[in-house]
Amino acid sequence: MSRDTFEKEIGWIHSEKIAKFATYCVNNLPAYFFTVPASSSGKYHPSYALGDGGLVRHTKAAVSIAHELFDLEMFPFTNDEQDLIILSLILHDGLKQGDGNGKRTVFDHPILAANFVKRCNFESQLLTDEQEAFVVNAIESHMGQWNTSKYSKVELPKPKNKFQKYVHLCDYLASRKYLEFDFESI
Repeated sequence: MSRDTFEKEIGWIHSEKIAKFATYCVNNLPAYFFTVPASSSGKYHPSYALGDGGLVRHTKAAVSIAHELFDLEMFPFTNDEQDLIILSLILHDGLKQGDGNGKRTVFDHPILAANFVKRCNFESQLLTDEQEAFVVNAIESHMGQWNTSKYSKVELPKPKNKFQKYVHLCDYLASRKYLEFDFESI
């Protein structure tokens, strides 16, 4: 898998600046992101998200679910909100194994990914402060109710607003073992 793997998903972003920011971030993700499985143990993700490139497939599935659900009138998001949701989902697991020295998921990866977004925006200056806060908060809370671990003192925030809950829902659906994904149909 290569860094242009998200070309289609970035193409769904309406705003040229947000799309440019998404490309900037993807180009700066750790190399391991493109090769590792979504779950090192295999317990928490379906078969398509395991093995080489599994994390990318999980991410693409979450973004595709979000994009598909935008068509439902029960989710009347503006174009800007849709763009920021897609951006949040592309980056939500971007630092899943931390700074790249580990071989397993680190519990505080949502915080690390949110800090990555802040750093990328500091460098690129492509998002407004409000847009950055939207993405940071959605990424930090994407784990939903699984916000504590006996192996960590970190307590992750839970989703509070409709955007954070939507990002969590899409990530959750993309991680269900009983839902397989047809990548050829997207």
